[in-house]
Amino acid sequence: MKRYADKIFMVTGGGGGIGRAICLRLANEGAAIAVLEKNDAAAAETVRQVEAASGRAAAVHADITDWESIQNGVAEAEQALGPLDGLINNAGWAQRGNLEDTEPEDWDKEIAVNLRGHFLCAKAVIPGMVSRGKGVIVNIGSVNGLVYLGNPGYSAAKAALLSLTQSLSGEYGPKGIRTNMVSPGTIETDIETWRIRRQKNPEIFETLARWYPVGRVGQPEDIAAAVAYIAADEAAFVNGTNLVVDGGLTASMNPMIEEFVLE
Repeated sequence: MKRYADKIFMVTGGGGGIGRAICLRLANEGAAIAVLEKNDAAAAETVRQVEAASGRAAAVHADITDWESIQNGVAEAEQALGPLDGLINNAGWAQRGNLEDTEPEDWDKEIAVNLRGHFLCAKAVIPGMVSRGKGVIVNIGSVNGLVYLGNPGYSAAKAALLSLTQSLSGEYGPKGIRTNMVSPGTIETDIETWRIRRQKNPEIFETLARWYPVGRVGQPEDIAAAVAYIAADEAAFVNGTNLVVDGGLTASMNPMIEEFVLE
């Protein structure tokens, strides 16, 4: 099914993990993909994989926390592929697990990457979308923005991102631009944060799986599938919502209840 035939999407942080899975899924459904990354080698690898599957893609180097860099990145993406139909705000960063260890510079970076960066990317693409009367923005949030699960700076940014999503949906919905959010639970990737955690506990994903009602943590493809739906034309009446993709983690504490002996 080619739901994205003739569509052009920019995916931030598309060089690996969830971002790469989103790029490959949308490309598989017909979209041309601008892979926006600071890591040129990672972006090039995603482009290679898209092209190997007969898709069309371009690598774009940009820092999402820098306004000029993002403006240049959007211009480069559109020069390479054409006017953008959609933006997937995926790039993120988390470092400190608790407030005591969080230094002011850690906090600033987590807010900059996970909130300011999403704002800047949206601000950069919206004028073109408004001029064409159509567009889609999907912000990648986190269950950390809904309940306390550690990483206070990251979590605060993701909570604020929900408000930003709602603001964009209300202000630009009448101008043809839908904005939604997808909030993953634990997703098994090879990003730095999980590499550090796996060094301390090689079985961390197996340990976490018992808290998920579906019996496992998520895979990047789970999030890519959710994005592929919510960004598609068939979801035309979905605007300003937060699609939680967490295997039931935030909906039910039944795995915890089962730890107790109930009569």
